[in-house]
Amino acid sequence: MLQRKLKIVAVGKVKYRWIEAGMQEYLKRLPGLNITEIKDSNQRTTLPEIQPYLKAQDQLIVLTERGKLLDSIAFAQFIQQQTIDRSLVFVIGSSDGITPELEKAADYTLALSPMTFTHDMARLLLIEQIYRAISIATNGNYHK
Repeated sequence: MLQRKLKIVAVGKVKYRWIEAGMQEYLKRLPGLNITEIKDSNQRTTLPEIQPYLKAQDQLIVLTERGKLLDSIAFAQFIQQQTIDRSLVFVIGSSDGITPELEKAADYTLALSPMTFTHDMARLLLIEQIYRAISIATNGNYHK
């Protein structure tokens, strides 16, 4: 299953119950998706904070407003191509952002939108887009 090759590392806990409920709805449909929450240090997220959650063969994808914008079809194709021989680890940094060192270490930087979202909203949107990408890849009915 494709979602078994996908992980999300997110800084901090979700603050809003309605966002958590939305995430749980998609996670029921993505049983293999691994989400790890790490402690928020109230600073920009650093590479050493993320490294314990990475394996050598993992591809590090960092969400940042400076990242590449992909539509849903392109994101689905990206996931299909990149998970052939490795897992993808998506990182959602703290509300203070990420360090230049972490951004430079990323194999890929991704933006969800030209707009800015809260950390919690970014997590929900990423999970929804992963679900949509898998639906596209498997010719499911979700993406129309």
